[in-house]
Amino acid sequence: MTDRLTAEQYRKALKEDQTQDKRRVRGTQRTTTSDGITHDSKTEAQRWEELKVLQSAGEICGLRRQVDIPLHGRDGPIMTDGGKQQRVYRADFTYVDKRLGCAVIEDRKGHETDVFKLKQAILLAQGMEILVTKAKG
Repeated sequence: MTDRLTAEQYRKALKEDQTQDKRRVRGTQRTTTSDGITHDSKTEAQRWEELKVLQSAGEICGLRRQVDIPLHGRDGPIMTDGGKQQRVYRADFTYVDKRLGCAVIEDRKGHETDVFKLKQAILLAQGMEILVTKAKG
């Protein structure tokens, strides 16, 4: 037997569906850290706290979050579909690892999307590797 909705129930369900954040991947929840910064997921917030401790200990420096890195192809900048803006990869974190003596581009992932894999391949072709960290547990 099929459940039936009234027109009002349907409109209410449709409205609730439209108010949800469509960018959420696999049920992630925005989380705010002790310093008042809102992160896209709980695991990203946890990694931010870990990196702040490493920076305080002097192991890393120049810690930044949500850094846009322009994407370039063989023939120049990769543009959006409208052709007015250059596409970018937004890194969760960037910093300098003092022990290794190099800049690090880090992304905290619970699930790698196809779009992420494509941007990762483009950056690799540009000579930049992304360190992907996964949550423990």
